[in-house]
Amino acid sequence: MEETNIPKVYDPQSFEKKWYKYWEEHKLFHAEVDKTKKPFSIVMPPPNVTGQLHMGHAMDNTLQDILIRFRRMQGYNTLWMPGTDHAGIATQAKVDAALREEGKSRYDIGREAFLERAWAWKEKYGNRIKYQIRTLGSSCDWDRERFTMDEGCSHAVREVFVQLYKKGLIYQGKRITNWCPHCNTALSDIEVEHQTEPGHLYHIRYQVEGEDKFVEIATTRPETMFGDTGVAVHPDDERYKDLVGKTLILPIVGRRIPLFADSYVDPQFGTGAVKVTPAHDPNDFDMGTRHNLEQIVVINNDGTMADNTGKYAGLDRYECRKQLVADLKEAGYLISIEDHEHSVGHCSRCSATVEPLVSKQWFVKMESLAAPAIEAVKSGKIKFIPERFSKIYCNWLENIRDWCISRQLWWGHRIPAWYCDDCGATIVENEDVQVCPHCGSKHVHQDEDVLDTWFSSGLWPFETMGWPQDTEELKQFYPTSVLVTGYDIIFFWVARMVMMGMEFGKDIPFKYVFIHGLVRDSQGRKMSKSLGNGIDPVEVIDKYGADTLRFMLITGNTPGNDMRFYWERVESARNFANKLWNASRFMLMNLEGFDKDFVPKEEDFTLADKWILSRYAKTAMSITNNLEKFELGEAGRSLYDFIWNEFCDWYIELSKARLYDKENELPRKVAQYVLNYVLEHTLRLLHPFMPFITEEIWQHIPHEGISIMVAQWPTGEKSKIDEASEIHMTAIMETIKAIRNMRAEVNAAPSKKTEVILHFTDKSLQDVFMQNENYFKALASASDVTIWQQEDVKPQNAMTAVTNGVEIYLPLAGLIDVEKETARLNKEVATLDKEVMRLEKKLSNAGFLAKAPADIVAKEQEKLKGYEEKREAVKQRLAYLATL
Repeated sequence: MEETNIPKVYDPQSFEKKWYKYWEEHKLFHAEVDKTKKPFSIVMPPPNVTGQLHMGHAMDNTLQDILIRFRRMQGYNTLWMPGTDHAGIATQAKVDAALREEGKSRYDIGREAFLERAWAWKEKYGNRIKYQIRTLGSSCDWDRERFTMDEGCSHAVREVFVQLYKKGLIYQGKRITNWCPHCNTALSDIEVEHQTEPGHLYHIRYQVEGEDKFVEIATTRPETMFGDTGVAVHPDDERYKDLVGKTLILPIVGRRIPLFADSYVDPQFGTGAVKVTPAHDPNDFDMGTRHNLEQIVVINNDGTMADNTGKYAGLDRYECRKQLVADLKEAGYLISIEDHEHSVGHCSRCSATVEPLVSKQWFVKMESLAAPAIEAVKSGKIKFIPERFSKIYCNWLENIRDWCISRQLWWGHRIPAWYCDDCGATIVENEDVQVCPHCGSKHVHQDEDVLDTWFSSGLWPFETMGWPQDTEELKQFYPTSVLVTGYDIIFFWVARMVMMGMEFGKDIPFKYVFIHGLVRDSQGRKMSKSLGNGIDPVEVIDKYGADTLRFMLITGNTPGNDMRFYWERVESARNFANKLWNASRFMLMNLEGFDKDFVPKEEDFTLADKWILSRYAKTAMSITNNLEKFELGEAGRSLYDFIWNEFCDWYIELSKARLYDKENELPRKVAQYVLNYVLEHTLRLLHPFMPFITEEIWQHIPHEGISIMVAQWPTGEKSKIDEASEIHMTAIMETIKAIRNMRAEVNAAPSKKTEVILHFTDKSLQDVFMQNENYFKALASASDVTIWQQEDVKPQNAMTAVTNGVEIYLPLAGLIDVEKETARLNKEVATLDKEVMRLEKKLSNAGFLAKAPADIVAKEQEKLKGYEEKREAVKQRLAYLATL
């Protein structure tokens, strides 16, 4: 070994970047097609190119990296495909904002100049998140990095659009969509954030034509009534049976509209009668379609009222609501206003309130694409982890609507559709169209819109591997092995990848979908800018190291469930890294004369050696089994328990006597062998979870190979499992713990040695304990270990404890001075008596109780309770001492 030890202090900043650079320089992340190896592949959910790492990314990437590192060490040909998404709305919003600071808009500079700006923005800020993903230790194949708007992906997107159009699965039509009045574009459902907000329910009279009757409707959005083309009630609602089929007069407007029955209506909401505005509500749109109602758009794209709203035209929609409610009241149409909380959609990019709006857009017909995607999961070809998410997935696909794929943006994949200005034809082709194929006119222009970002990311598993060409990468790595993602995008991304993969990749895109939850703050709230409760993972890495963050995220994680972020858990993970560091440092300090070719004989091993080798073998098998089942959190917890409790707290302590004994060479060499064997193999097990610290330590200890990340995965040798040694060692450890607890009860100094007397109710343990009495001397401050037989006089003046199969007696003579300890405890009781009396007096004072805040009184009551409990414990100790 070149260096004999690692630094005294664990400082992740001193080596984490060094090892990542080393791995990249040695191409250890890179995979070439190799038919002799079994493939294992993952595509990284592409983060927004202009984004930055957040806790969701950190969780997602850590889970993927653990799986990739595990399979790589098992000898699979592993490909982890990284990449970024062009993030249409988000990126355009950034460039638009930069232009506004210059007093310009994108229309001032034109599309071509705007796109130049967008690409420049991407080049400037697009590398930030990739650097941050590296700091986390992600071992993805950066040589194969993709971008959703690179040449290959763009070609794939065009190919898919054209094929779907020619199959009749893409069409243009007027339907209702989410519309952002600020970004001026249609939005996908995932780009809409719903928030519960205080609002009002406005009760309005709609007169029955020709009768002295009216129907009371309740609405949260009176300003949309200009677009009402009907009023609906439930077919079974007795209140309205006689009115179904009659005509109502729309207040203010005077338009005649039908009152009809539809089972969608909830008779419990409001008055049971709802106004139907097909152009401004998705459910109303569906009802309108069923009942052939007219669609009247009354709100413009910018959120102002349309020309057909009379005197309200040009007003902001909320200003219109204010004036309209006043006018309804004055005209006698307004019955009442009640407070009402309801869910309101907001644009995730600019926070503007989303307007449901009928507009002409491009859509994908989903029904025929959804059917095979449902079957793939129901048949078990694709498995969800946890399985419960398959029901959510299937339920969404079974009730799917056609997908709006056009966006009124300039940044993105422009729709490959051209329109002839002369004959009006629509031409959809892979290549740019210069001449109309129908009439020969050169007066053609391309559609201004771009495709929804989710359209291109839906092709991610196969477009990144070279589709539509039949590449070697597709042949080896597609379908991919597993997709790791959060439950919040099952519908928006996972389902679409399955549909697109089966339609174009001719197979499922992945075999497993490993779902994780969200990382929430310590109060269980979603991390957000508005709450100011976000934790920057890069800051955590800078302070504690990537390994600490990764291990904290993984050990608090069960598949599919949310987890809470606690700084205390970060500290705990850092303490674990420290423990491992110090244990490794101890071993390295005691490797003098280590012989890497020495292998002990079976009879050379002590009980502790056999026990730790057996525990290691079982741990290795358990870790492998848990990783195979995607129980990554359980695997992490098992490693933590083995390393901290069994290896560090017990085996290292039990090995010290042999390591320090320079006179007896064989026991020392055996201890060195076992320490190095267990540590080196355990580092390999831990490597997928904590890649940096394991590489740093592994490079210092005796090893073979250029990096731990390509060392063979340890499986745990069955031959090393020794049940008898585990039973015996566990009995000894439980006895030592009982002795330590008894000594702690009487505050015995560690330097005070005392005899330990044992009586065996399980006679099979007697010989084992006596053969290993040195363990009691090393770890239980025993001067001697003797056996008490039933016929002997029972030990006097001794503390007692019972463990499984053993009665323990700890003579107090010489361990503590009973008189001195009694005097000390009596003094402690007197002090506690004073505190109890003081607090009782304070809490019985009427003046204090009247003036002091409730929380102060509660604190004083809590203090009193604590002092009383402590006094009782000391009194019990005194009573016990009196029996000695």
